[in-house]
Amino acid sequence: MAQQWDGDVPIYLQLYQQVIRRILDGYIKEGEALPSVRNVAAEYQLNPITISKAYQMLQEENIVEKQRGKGLFIKSGVKSLILERERSSFLEKEWPIVLEQIARLKLSTEDLLSAQPKQGEQS
Repeated sequence: MAQQWDGDVPIYLQLYQQVIRRILDGYIKEGEALPSVRNVAAEYQLNPITISKAYQMLQEENIVEKQRGKGLFIKSGVKSLILERERSSFLEKEWPIVLEQIARLKLSTEDLLSAQPKQGEQS
């Protein structure tokens, strides 16, 4: 299945966010190598510069480290740092919007809890 890109967000940012999600979800582990720029470019049929830009962001944020001749590796301890950063960002930016919508729709705690997907279902 082909990758679907959001036309409103630069692809390099979407790639960056995809790596962040995969680290948080445990698909990419600390100490693991990222796929090469060439492999990602071929897989998604993208310009290698786009992938390099996403990987550069990861390096600048100290999420990955370059090992000469080997590639980029996820640094030890970054999962907890990313988790804390993403939690703070969610609570500051997204949660207030969600709370407004809950109030606007007059949803109760019971409404919200009963609407949660059952275990094993995808949301």
